[in-house]
Amino acid sequence: MQKILKHTYGIWALIALFMGVVYLSTLFFYRADLTAEKRYSLTPATKTLLKDFDSVINIQVFLTGELPADYKKLSIATKDLLDEFRSLSGNRIKVSFEKPGENITNDTAKVMFYDSLAKLGVVFERSESVSSKTEKETNQLIIPSALVSFRKGQKPIAVDLRSSRKIYKQFNVVNDNSPQEDAEATRNAAEALLEFKFADAIDKLTRKYIPTVAYTVGNGEPVDLTVNDLGESLRNEYRLAVFDLKKGYPDAGLIDALLIVKPKEPFTEEDKLKLDQFVMNGGHIIWLIDKLHAELDSLMRSQAQYTAFDRGLELDDILFKYGVRINPDLVQDLNCSKIPIVIGKNADGSPKMQRYPWPYYPFLSAHGDNPISKNLDRVLPIFPSSIDTVKAPGISKTILLTTDTNSRKISSPAIVDINSVKGDEDLQSFTKSYVPVAVLLEGKFNSLYSNRVSKDVLDSVQRITGKPFLNKGIKDSKQIVVADADIVTNSVSSTAGPLAMGLLPLENYRFANREFFLNSLDYLVNNKNLFESRNKDFVLRLLDKTKVEEQKTMWQFINIALPVFLVIVLGALFQWRRKKKYQS
Repeated sequence: MQKILKHTYGIWALIALFMGVVYLSTLFFYRADLTAEKRYSLTPATKTLLKDFDSVINIQVFLTGELPADYKKLSIATKDLLDEFRSLSGNRIKVSFEKPGENITNDTAKVMFYDSLAKLGVVFERSESVSSKTEKETNQLIIPSALVSFRKGQKPIAVDLRSSRKIYKQFNVVNDNSPQEDAEATRNAAEALLEFKFADAIDKLTRKYIPTVAYTVGNGEPVDLTVNDLGESLRNEYRLAVFDLKKGYPDAGLIDALLIVKPKEPFTEEDKLKLDQFVMNGGHIIWLIDKLHAELDSLMRSQAQYTAFDRGLELDDILFKYGVRINPDLVQDLNCSKIPIVIGKNADGSPKMQRYPWPYYPFLSAHGDNPISKNLDRVLPIFPSSIDTVKAPGISKTILLTTDTNSRKISSPAIVDINSVKGDEDLQSFTKSYVPVAVLLEGKFNSLYSNRVSKDVLDSVQRITGKPFLNKGIKDSKQIVVADADIVTNSVSSTAGPLAMGLLPLENYRFANREFFLNSLDYLVNNKNLFESRNKDFVLRLLDKTKVEEQKTMWQFINIALPVFLVIVLGALFQWRRKKKYQS
């Protein structure tokens, strides 16, 4: 080193070397993941995806600027993740952090600009906080979203950086009015989902094949505004078709997934044979079934009790063969949504409304590791039934959604009453926990009609489909059975029109029904295993806030003043020793 420094151009060579190292470090991104839960490691499917496209992807992140502490942490986590995305993609991912509309001074133009972003799916949030010391209230507009763009002319995909799952503190469903959100735990769950959300958006923009999803009709399935949100949600991401089961056999080579939503008329043996052969050829089905006829409109019209009866859909045998049984009952849970009830009249004669807990609208969530509903917010059903799994050789079964810990079942014929919980005796009957309402089935299914149909029927199947009748599936197939169809239907307001899935009238909160439905469908038709990243769990290691406040000054001194003090003391000792040495 001394020889280099003594050389005429030695110092300049070292400066050039240092600058070269700094420049090269900006081109490469590397980090070692030492966390127990592998927080900073990408899944193999994501790594493969990032190396599988050759054009530039632009990602605009709007969560930036002066932010509250929890959002600041989310913004940093987003930057770290996208830096790794950029590195693995060979710099084909360009990332920018910006505040949209910052240079627009005209308020009207800014509102119009924000409205155009909202139509793309960008979310806006108002953050109100009060300082504990100054008692000053601040109101801030936060945009926890990102836009992922690929080719020019292609609609960009908006990514909601927030978690689609809210985590609540412990509470008593009987004595407490409502749970309180644990904001830190919710933001932590948001970080766990970042990889999946960005990888999913990139996959949808760069995929060369768009799956076809068919909405089945012919057995009384709704085709009105109550499935408006379902249609709009699918139209953006899939090829959406309508298939009349009465007019032909669904072809698994052309249709990736069938949707059977809230049928009201019985399925004939021919109908079930068509569905059965679709599954045997590797087709996927989502069954959204209301086994009992139970509608809130019927109860409101009668203004008294209402008997929920079996629709007689004749699907029990085929579902039983595949591994599940939808029970003829209604499930209630004390952890539930509320409905508005007229309790009198106001002074002007208008009806006076009050919202009461309605156990027939129980909150559903995942209680276990599964790739579809894990890290998802609560799902809201309407008059759900319970599901039992039964023996089916070669079929794996995964419970996707269950009720909470204070549930009960009411067997058919079930009496539906406005005042369904009448006293302590009724409360004590809510003794069941985690009652299944949605199940995933995977494997090679056995045909319901194996050795049961005549040669004429076998020949008919061969003639119509051009394929032989199959007694057993030739490919792995996936099916999802949900014992409530209203998870994917939407309410229709007389003033606002069709509402979103999971949004009740007079309820200013949207449950995760749409996310659950789209996750379910994506799991059936996507073979890239991106859902591995949905199973990430980030352990929340929180500081004791009371201790932080009490010991803040001490730790500020240790972290800031003490290092400076030690440097001064050590410097003084060094100078004293040096002076003493050379004086002698």
